[in-house]
Amino acid sequence: MFNSRVPARFVRGTLAALFALFSLVLAIGGSVAQAILPDVIAARVSTTPERGRLILDLSGMTEFAIVSLREPDRIAVDIRAASVKTIAPQPVSGQGIVAGFTTAVAEEGRVRVELSLAVPAMVQQAYLLDPVGDQPARLVVDLVATSAEDFAARAAADLANAMGSVVPSTIEAPSESVSEAPSSEPLVSEAPAAIEPAPSAEPVQAPVAEPAAGSRPLVVLDPGHGGVDNGASAPSGLHEKGITLAFALQLRDLLVASGKFDVALTRDEDIYMTLNERVDLARQNKADLFISLHADTFQQADIRGASIYTRDERASDILDKVLADGENRADIVAGYVEPDVKQPVVDILVDLMRRQVRQQAFVAAGDIVKAMEPSVTLRRFPVRQADFFVLQAPEIPSMLIELGFMSNAADIQNLESESWRDKVVGAIAEGVEQYFAALEAAQ
Repeated sequence: MFNSRVPARFVRGTLAALFALFSLVLAIGGSVAQAILPDVIAARVSTTPERGRLILDLSGMTEFAIVSLREPDRIAVDIRAASVKTIAPQPVSGQGIVAGFTTAVAEEGRVRVELSLAVPAMVQQAYLLDPVGDQPARLVVDLVATSAEDFAARAAADLANAMGSVVPSTIEAPSESVSEAPSSEPLVSEAPAAIEPAPSAEPVQAPVAEPAAGSRPLVVLDPGHGGVDNGASAPSGLHEKGITLAFALQLRDLLVASGKFDVALTRDEDIYMTLNERVDLARQNKADLFISLHADTFQQADIRGASIYTRDERASDILDKVLADGENRADIVAGYVEPDVKQPVVDILVDLMRRQVRQQAFVAAGDIVKAMEPSVTLRRFPVRQADFFVLQAPEIPSMLIELGFMSNAADIQNLESESWRDKVVGAIAEGVEQYFAALEAAQ
């Protein structure tokens, strides 16, 4: 058993000491048989002028990679799969950013789906869904419109790292059970509400100064969505991106005022940031806690209440491939660099770190829920697990707080209330203080 209150920095520091042991174990270990690849059963695309969604039905779970390509502009999705029925160029449902798509076997063990773009677009999120009942496993890829310049830059970067970045499954919609999967139809953006700031012309990464060694704990707050991505919307025109930013700014001020924390935001204005950029910002600045704020919507209007998600262990099978995108994975292990190390060693070391840190995230989520319980409406079993992309950093305790549902009238009323926001922000701050106080006492 390990102490559930061990600081993340201590976890990073102990992994290098384990390196030699696991090198010896793996040197005498056997090889792992290659998994049987699934088949792509069906493919479909729906689109609007702002968004698009690709859904692939699969005979089993697998891995995938996504790249942007030019001349002509298109997005390619490569899936590790055995076969697919070759499909001629297909029309799509609706008029929008996706003009059509093709599906074919690119080579043995790899199926490629190419989305022809009517306008420049970028991947907003991509995730795998486990099979449920008669519904097969699914890969869902959501797109949003972007500028020509941004698309060109992303295409250039993708070409340099072709097949080197696999996007992990990400479930951005809350669920009461595994059967409540996101809708197969794309989410339609509405006009920004008047109370929200106008979107910035181009995405800008918020600057964050790296704290000095031995300084106060760094808490990174991540207001979900922003810019061209409104997030969930209420019938009144209120958007999730404005709600999450308001909560994050107030929570930042409260934590800073306590004098106990350094606080950084992934965005402090209405700009768009990719999920990778949000995670990278927290990792580059060695955050001690990452909190992503959201307020989602769901097809059942009676579902309401706040909840906190930590990342589910089932997503761990492809996490290491994501970490290889744009960085040396050996650097993950507390700066330990071993050029000749075999890949499985790094996989195991990262897995050790991930398990310890996810336990820390679970403890932190419990502390915040305990502080919220007396005054905030919570969902049943409010501490939950799901495969959110922004929770993927293996060395940072990370959580995603769903403040409520914009599909529920009572939750909307709360989310628009300044007094309710004061209450929730105060409770979150109290939980954060309790978490770090217990960490300090455990050292």
